[in-house]
Amino acid sequence: MRILISNDDGYLAPGINALADALAAIAEIVVVAPDSNRSGASNSLTLDRPLSVTKAANGFYFCNGTPTDCVHIALTGMSDSPPDLVVSGINNGQNMGDDTLYSGTVAAATEAYLFGLPAIAFSQVNAGWAHVDSAARVARDIVQRYLDGGLAMLPTPFLLNVNIPNLPYEQIGPLTPTRLGRRHQSEPVIRAQDPRGREIFWIGAVGACRDAGEGTDFHATSQGQVSLTPLQIDLTHKTQLDLLARGLA
Repeated sequence: MRILISNDDGYLAPGINALADALAAIAEIVVVAPDSNRSGASNSLTLDRPLSVTKAANGFYFCNGTPTDCVHIALTGMSDSPPDLVVSGINNGQNMGDDTLYSGTVAAATEAYLFGLPAIAFSQVNAGWAHVDSAARVARDIVQRYLDGGLAMLPTPFLLNVNIPNLPYEQIGPLTPTRLGRRHQSEPVIRAQDPRGREIFWIGAVGACRDAGEGTDFHATSQGQVSLTPLQIDLTHKTQLDLLARGLA
């Protein structure tokens, strides 16, 4: 089994190091990750400049691009054969509800999915890396379940978004299938001035949960459970196709 690992927090982040250590025990791994934090990069590709890939002392490869760049380069420029699985993370904080649209962690997995490969994005619910080794053990459990055929009911490829509570391994609840919750709109931007008196803006905080009921990723993780949400990429609003056709007739 060959696994490609990436993230959006950068190749030096504790999350990707813990994940690589955990998965190296059960598979052959290759790590290609950004050279620095690219949180919130979503599915962006770098098209205005060339990119470089460098091998670090620990054997990881780092790229001066986005998470999507890293996976794209790894799949199309660094190997003659694709990996069996692509994993992303472990992210420093949750990627649940509407946040998944902005997440570089989820985007790295999405790029693999678009190439027809099974992919899993892993995140911890709270930022700060508390119990990251426990999260890595959970990630390994899920990957091992895939290797053992326990996810065979899912189509190939699949795209899973996994959020893991920051708890000791023994206190983490069961693996729970969930749907994405919803948030209220984000808080307004924060206005400030730079040292030269120019107006600048900081993106505001995320909105509060609007739909965190039973069955959502928000609800499961609040109960100490591991949330697994299968994602899809088709953005077509199918129920509006007939309405649009009638409006254009």
